[in-house]
Amino acid sequence: MSYRILMIAPTSFFSDYGGHIRILEEARSLRKSGQTVKIVTYYKGRDVDGLDIVRTPPTPWRAHYEVGSSRHKIVFDALLSWTSLVTALRFRPDVIHAHMHEGALIGSMLSRLTSAPLVFDFQGSMTSEMLDHHFLRRGGWRHRFFSWLEDRIDHMPRIILASSRNASDVLAHKFGVDPTRIQTLPDCVNVDVFRPREPSDEPEVAALKARWGIPPERTVVAYLGLLAPYQGTDLLLEAAQIIGRARNDVHFLIMGFPSVDLYRRRAVERGVADHVTFSGRVNYEDAPRFLRVGDLAVAPKISETEGCGKLLNYMACALPTVAFDTPVSREYLGEHGIYAATGDAEALAAAILQLVVAPEHGRALGGWLRARATERFSWDDTSARLLNIYAAVTTPVSRARAVAPAATRQIH
Repeated sequence: MSYRILMIAPTSFFSDYGGHIRILEEARSLRKSGQTVKIVTYYKGRDVDGLDIVRTPPTPWRAHYEVGSSRHKIVFDALLSWTSLVTALRFRPDVIHAHMHEGALIGSMLSRLTSAPLVFDFQGSMTSEMLDHHFLRRGGWRHRFFSWLEDRIDHMPRIILASSRNASDVLAHKFGVDPTRIQTLPDCVNVDVFRPREPSDEPEVAALKARWGIPPERTVVAYLGLLAPYQGTDLLLEAAQIIGRARNDVHFLIMGFPSVDLYRRRAVERGVADHVTFSGRVNYEDAPRFLRVGDLAVAPKISETEGCGKLLNYMACALPTVAFDTPVSREYLGEHGIYAATGDAEALAAAILQLVVAPEHGRALGGWLRARATERFSWDDTSARLLNIYAAVTTPVSRARAVAPAATRQIH
């Protein structure tokens, strides 16, 4: 069956990071299977060939805004609500597929108006993200209000798609969502595009090292993602400082944005500037070949509820990977990851050094991670699973409860 799917994305899609990649690859896989997908998003962001994207009008008093929580998002979401309403009335969707909590709130209103069922793509706790971004003070009245609002939103959709088993547990146990309404649809990776380094790649790898000023004899520790305290960027620089006291042959390639100048200054302050390279923003299309410069990868994300899609990119590239010991890291890397106590820079440095001193073991781990990504986390079957879920929500509620669990695949 063919569906008309209205995706609501309360973000600057497409912006080459995190949840944007999930939106992109879900939309691509659905279009590949013959579905009609329209994405409504903020006015900023990068257009992607082949995707039908509708943007809100700009706000004349604020042409630029930061990634993450911001008071200005209230206005952006008001504009998104209006644009989504106009688009929905013209598009007449069969399913409303909302990303993030603001999208689910907007989608719930559109669902009532259009009778199109709402599917909520849950990528982490809204209030936890606000705390991570220091937008809320823990225990304050705003924290209590947004916790209440998040709880209400989580109970609005017909089905919630959780990006990890850990996220499913958060929804069921913290927010009391009926488990029959939760479907685990993990983040995935294109294993044909993100692939291991091969001998034919060596000239390009050498050219990139020369471009970034990385001495060819150094072991390269790669990071790709947002730069922020909750992403562990400060802890990563502290770990680099610790490693620098013991060895001179390790180099950190930190790829991503924002706050690049801030973290460059912090690298200078820690005395590691000559062993750390900041590439700045990396286009998603360039990420695979840039990651192939790395000999190992690191994911020092602290958040306990958000997904961590960068792990899957590392895995597909056969990079042995160090991560903080969080439920999501364990879920993706399994027994083949190298783990450090969450938030502990000393432990992070020690875990990285395990791979630096044992490159053969690292290559073996990378091969196992590549196999795991190929077997369990490929986008190839995502559209089929989404279509099963859409079939469930477009039946009467009584049948949805019986049909929807069949769309779930558990991750082990």
